Amino acid sequence: MSVKVYIDGQSGTTGLKILERFEGRNDIELMKIDEDKRHDNAERAKFINSSDFTFLCLPDDAAREAVSLIDNDHVRIIDASTAHRTDPAWAYGFPELSAEHRAKIQSSNRVAVPGCYASGFNSLVYPMVKSGIMPDDFPVFAYATSGYSGAGKKAIAVYEGDDKPYEFNSPRQYALSQAHKHLPEMQAVSGLKFKPMFNPMVCDYFSGMVVSVPVQTRMLHKGTTAEAVHEMFAEHYADAKLVEVMPLMSADEQKAFFLASNTLSGQNKMQIFVFGNDEQILLCSRLDNLGKGASGAAVQCLNIMMGADETTGLI
Repeated sequence: MSVKVYIDGQSGTTGLKILERFEGRNDIELMKIDEDKRHDNAERAKFINSSDFTFLCLPDDAAREAVSLIDNDHVRIIDASTAHRTDPAWAYGFPELSAEHRAKIQSSNRVAVPGCYASGFNSLVYPMVKSGIMPDDFPVFAYATSGYSGAGKKAIAVYEGDDKPYEFNSPRQYALSQAHKHLPEMQAVSGLKFKPMFNPMVCDYFSGMVVSVPVQTRMLHKGTTAEAVHEMFAEHYADAKLVEVMPLMSADEQKAFFLASNTLSGQNKMQIFVFGNDEQILLCSRLDNLGKGASGAAVQCLNIMMGADETTGLI
């Protein structure tokens, strides 16, 4: 038996990638609005309210507007905007974080897909705080490198155009005012008392990212080691199908290793790394900003809500 699925915002980057992940599935009946009516609220309302599941791949205000169009309580919404990620009435769409997160996704009619940077950040900081290794008032700093696909259609056109500015060949730091739109989500979900500092960089490659959190162990509970932190992550994600904790490397292995940001481009999984030593630990999360950081996560949530294998269409 198939379910009816509508994508509101199907022509955007995330919507198109969701469509790719539906190819070959016979358990989904995809509803497609006419191109000339995709901004017609009356027509959008018809599609939303006649669906079993609707994806919102929209700017924040448009996503809130779409929710206001719902008059069928049985419609289940998966929102890929930032509009509802810190709303406690919405399930947070990262099932690997905890059994509670997974159960809420499964039972909820409203699921907010995590942001790409926030996915990497929370995959690291949530287990650190939850386990008690990191105090919830720890002064967290994070930095990240990302491909340009997450910057939107206009930026993609510039990066791939013939008149690309010289500076676009270099990694470019942004959100320097410490007001990045993912910060509220990063703090709320991770369990931190205070807003973390965050330094993102957009780089000249299409997709993939690494989010990194450096930690001085003298500020953690006494006796914390890199091995103990790695063991905690391995236990936390032991049953995860799309999150993999990578082996702990020796000092010599780390010297010869380069952590690329585009390795998982086009994939739907995430890799967790623990680098450094017992004095200074570097936590890294590698993912595709369009996969586990967006459309892949959205489809994973749909699968869980449907009662299907969560990896269907993803591996």
